Order: sequence, then structure tokens, then C-alpha cells
Amino acid sequence: MGKMESSEEKKGRYTAEEKCRAVLSVWTERRTPGEVCRELGVAWTVLNQWQERAMEGMLLALQPRVPKMEKTVALNARLAVLLERKSGAMKGLERRLACLQSRAKEKSPDKPQETGA
Repeated sequence: MGKMESSEEKKGRYTAEEKCRAVLSVWTERRTPGEVCRELGVAWTVLNQWQERAMEGMLLALQPRVPKMEKTVALNARLAVLLERKSGAMKGLERRLACLQSRAKEKSPDKPQETGA
């Protein structure tokens, strides 16, 4: 192994390869997240961000490629993933709203029907 840098010197200066190795070591259960964080001198939130970005990158890389003619508006890859997440969350909220509305209808008293005189 080469010269060890202190965590102060190294903090925030990790290459993409180092980040990949850190994430993969956690995903393959070679090391725990705590071990990786201590070794690299990063907070758990930083490691978690690396994991999320790695997963986003894999999802984007494994999506079917669209021919250039079909592309109308190119979105930033990160924005596309966020939009997809939000649309899924909106569907969940829509289901929840429909459920609450149906419960409200069940609980509301029926209006008395007027009979013709």
C-alpha cells in the first residue's frame, strides 16, 4: 500500500473508482458501511449518497437506448430519475386521496330524498 493520507487531506477528494470500490465493498458485504466510513473518513450520509448515485447510474446505463430521432427533449440523467421517483410517489398519493374520499363518502349522512307531492 502507498503513503497514507490523513482523513483531513483526503476528505472530499475521492476518485470515481474509489467511490465505486467503497460502494461495491458494502453491496458485496465485504465490509460494513461503518468500516468504509471510518477507513475513508466520510460521514454515513456521504457513503449513502454514493450508493444512491451508483444505483441511479446503473439504472440509467441499463435502460434500453432510444434512437436519436425519437429523443425530443434530453433531460439531465439525474433529473429523469428524480422525475420517475416523484411520479411513483404521486401515484401513491392519488391512491391515498381516492381512499380517503371514498371513506368520507361512506361516513357522510345521506341527504333525505324528496318525494313528489
